Amino acid sequence: MDDLVAAMEAALARFSAGEVLQPVRSVLMVGPTKAYFGLMPAYVPTPGSLGAKLVTVFADNPSKNLPSHLATILLLDPETGSLQALMDGRYITEARTAAVSAVSARFLAKADASTMAIIGTGVQARSHLEAFANVRQLKDVRVWSPKAASRDRFVSDMSGHVTAAIRATTTAEEAVRGADLIVLVTSSPTPVLDSAWVGAGAHVVSVGACRPEQREMDPALVARARLFVDSRAAALVESGDVVLGIADGLFTAAHIRGELGEVVLGRAEGRQNDTDVTIFKSLGMAVEDVVAADLVLRRAVETGTGTELTL
Repeated sequence: MDDLVAAMEAALARFSAGEVLQPVRSVLMVGPTKAYFGLMPAYVPTPGSLGAKLVTVFADNPSKNLPSHLATILLLDPETGSLQALMDGRYITEARTAAVSAVSARFLAKADASTMAIIGTGVQARSHLEAFANVRQLKDVRVWSPKAASRDRFVSDMSGHVTAAIRATTTAEEAVRGADLIVLVTSSPTPVLDSAWVGAGAHVVSVGACRPEQREMDPALVARARLFVDSRAAALVESGDVVLGIADGLFTAAHIRGELGEVVLGRAEGRQNDTDVTIFKSLGMAVEDVVAADLVLRRAVETGTGTELTL
């Protein structure tokens, strides 16, 4: 995770410096359920990496004993375009998303932030706890999701993975009040976080609500906070928390204070003081997937892991 956080920090900086070729993802809505299929290509000149992720979100999959979110990543030789590697992208997505969020905590959260609230108990909740423990000295972790059994399973599974005490709460408000690190990793299309629960100085990371008609945060919270995104271009067309706020007249596109990569580069000012509420709205970018997959490939070559195929 340390290496992945470092790789994501560098990837975000290269993207915001204009050194990455990456369009906003192409999206198809598939079938009567309007399942999600996204194509995410990227090219990074230095160090050279080229590839694409194909990601799907089929909400009915759990009834078929399949994950709702699936992904495949292809890496190509940046000099010839030939196929270098084909790998499952589900875990890479899970891990790199959390690593990017950890970069946001490193640059936007208070230096002494130690109390973490996680809304959601799925794979992203688990990876975010691991990633945040790498950038902040966590002391108190609270978790909430609608099902008590899921909350209890998360506490049981994750206790011992970090030094902080982990406890389940009976409401989202109980988890959030007093937390200075708040992570939203839900599948809810409507807000799960009330602005009144969020105290001065908190840093909020919103990973869910990745469609323009969905919201994960109270619009009043987005309006009062210093808002940062991974990609301005993507946020202005894909994030309901941004798109709907603009449509409602709560703020304009200028309310986005900067891309996270611009903060890393020192081109955008992040937190101004310990009372600021900061938000990082994460949508995920192809460059994150390609750089993470390139790290996987290099480690696989070093350790002799993986299977060589001739197509």
